[in-house]
Amino acid sequence: MRPRYKGTRKEVRALGAFVALQRAAESVLGSTQSEIDRTGLTHSQFGVLEALLHLGPLCAKDLARKILRSKGNLTLVVENLEKAGLVARTRREDDRRVLTVELTAKGRRLVGGMFPRHAAGIARAFEILTEKEQEE
Repeated sequence: MRPRYKGTRKEVRALGAFVALQRAAESVLGSTQSEIDRTGLTHSQFGVLEALLHLGPLCAKDLARKILRSKGNLTLVVENLEKAGLVARTRREDDRRVLTVELTAKGRRLVGGMFPRHAAGIARAFEILTEKEQEE
């Protein structure tokens, strides 16, 4: 499809690359969504659980940065995970202003059980690329 935007060649090329990248990302997210959907989690909730599984307890600021969400958006995500018994929030002893988020045993079982299937799904989605292309 020819671009409708009549900018410079550099702009049109960059916009085309951006759209292609966006479509590729949506395709990969779509292919992994069914595994996440079975748990009733959102992508953001899964991202929080996955980060905590691999990195351990994190303060809200670091967690938001890790999952590419704003701290404000993260608050609701973490509240819902806490209501479901998947994470716990505690105040740090040395600085009561800082909330630390960590997995509960239930959260660890859930994300630990599903992450291998999630990783395998991502690997399948990327099989169309060579190893070199994946590393670039």
